[in-house]
Amino acid sequence: MSPASYAAPSRPKRRGRWRLALMLPAGLCLLAGLDAALILLDVPAPVQIAAWGPAHSLAMVFGFVGALIALERAVAWGRAAGYAAPVLLALGGGSQLFAAPRALTGTLLILGMATLLATYYPLWRRQRADAVLIQMLGACAGLGATVLYAGGVEISLLLPWLAAFLVMTIAGERVELARIQLTSRSQALAVVLNVALLMSAAASTLFVQAGTVLFGLVLCALVLWLAVNDVARRTVKLKGAPRYMAACLLAGYFWLLVAGVVWMLGYPAGSGAYDTAVHAVFLGFVMSMIMAHAPTILPAVLAIDLPYRQAMWPPVILMHAGLVIRLWLGNGLGGQLAWQVGGVLNVVALLLFVFVALASALLALTSAPTSGKESVK
Repeated sequence: MSPASYAAPSRPKRRGRWRLALMLPAGLCLLAGLDAALILLDVPAPVQIAAWGPAHSLAMVFGFVGALIALERAVAWGRAAGYAAPVLLALGGGSQLFAAPRALTGTLLILGMATLLATYYPLWRRQRADAVLIQMLGACAGLGATVLYAGGVEISLLLPWLAAFLVMTIAGERVELARIQLTSRSQALAVVLNVALLMSAAASTLFVQAGTVLFGLVLCALVLWLAVNDVARRTVKLKGAPRYMAACLLAGYFWLLVAGVVWMLGYPAGSGAYDTAVHAVFLGFVMSMIMAHAPTILPAVLAIDLPYRQAMWPPVILMHAGLVIRLWLGNGLGGQLAWQVGGVLNVVALLLFVFVALASALLALTSAPTSGKESVK
């Protein structure tokens, strides 16, 4: 998710479409991860493999989202070596789907995150911006998570590390986009908050109860900073693509705040509160941000046109409605059926968004150029 200011020099679109092949492993991790989600919900799934359930987290966080981030960073760097990161992360994130030894999965993920972190160095040299520094901190959190995983730490204890990886990566991009209106003091505060988030993730491993509460406090402070300083508060009043993106961003901030509050209150692994924290972050925040940025980021990364269309709204609305049903009626009020229904709606929403994005890209490919006019159908 790169700000244009430190992206690699632009090239003809047709020369970058080979990157679609690198998205294939990540796309497969997404589909397998969604199938695994249905297995965990104890509802019928297209592929019923018991081992897929425990592999859900790694497949989604590293195999899909992490690989997508790494691919975008590689494009921003513009060197062939950078493309090793998305491949390694997709292979590592998906390896558990095939019951690979933990040592193999851990090694692939460590190499992938180390490569991603190394990719940030030339970007930092190109522009020593706070936004790049924050994303580097996020990569450090991701690398820390993979090292701990390889060392035998359970996924439930790695949750703050995984959340910090994705939250800081996205926060860095939002800082970049808001930099024109930010004072130097406000940008410095953003860096401090992100450093604190990384340190509190480490504290949550060393001092589980106190560290988890601290992580929640810092996360709430960071999301409030983002919500107050994000241009989305103004662009949501516009029409078309700006309103769509802003609505996704603001909804994502809401769910991230929910996760922060749950962390402050503490959550035992396997509880409804734990499920709320997990899906408020990785669905409510992360997936909402991906949906928001898809029309602007994916064209630059994959060298395809993906114009905004009104059809992108239903998947977003369905996903957030599913989260309300799952987290409030299901986890909050103890309704097992609501928990399952909400989870299924989340899976359907993500699949529907993938379908809409593919259809939008194909329509753009087959239609005549519109001279930059925005499509609204």
